[in-house]
Amino acid sequence: MRIVVARCQVDYAGRLTAHLPLALRVIMVKSDGSVLVHADGGSYKPLNWMSPPCTLREGVAEDGVPEWTVTARKTDDTLRIRLEEVIHDSEHELGVDPGLQKDGVEKHLQELLAEHTVALEEGMTLVRREYMTAIGPVDLLCRDAAGASVAVEIKRRGEIDGVEQLTRYLELMNRDPKLRPVRGIFAAQEIKPQARTLAKDRGIDCVVVDYDELRGLDDPSLRLF
Repeated sequence: MRIVVARCQVDYAGRLTAHLPLALRVIMVKSDGSVLVHADGGSYKPLNWMSPPCTLREGVAEDGVPEWTVTARKTDDTLRIRLEEVIHDSEHELGVDPGLQKDGVEKHLQELLAEHTVALEEGMTLVRREYMTAIGPVDLLCRDAAGASVAVEIKRRGEIDGVEQLTRYLELMNRDPKLRPVRGIFAAQEIKPQARTLAKDRGIDCVVVDYDELRGLDDPSLRLF
């Protein structure tokens, strides 16, 4: 990962237009190619970013000021970062991340849905849990009644970042001829309206699941062994 602290101006052009006036910010360039611009506030969400696959070119503007141009490979979207003053520039090898360790409820929810995939969709069957991709594991890989691949991302609370995460998984999985076409299901106990809107735009189905109801299906007292 590359971390740059710089006084910069940022302009995004493409599906929408956005401008960040000159200010001191942190720029992160991740190993997957993504570029994120952060301020000292606003929690975890960047002010602007470009998701992979994209290309970063470092150049110089007409007035001699260093300028980065980040272009998306599949669209005309462009992110331009004008670096008026670079205060810090370093690179760090983070290695392979072990992934998010989910809390008890979310982990148990995944286990329950793996055992009761029909709660997601009638005719759904499990292929495997924690299907590994190059950027992390998909919670469930399933097949629907027609035999098509389905990637399922499970959250306690469904928000935009979860939809973005599933979008990245789907992009990678649909490159695999053994899996594609792969569609997505975003499953959670509660799904925020913004996340639902984004999921619909990405062609991802949303399923609200009842944890207590699923636990009832898994009642040990109903088992013979």
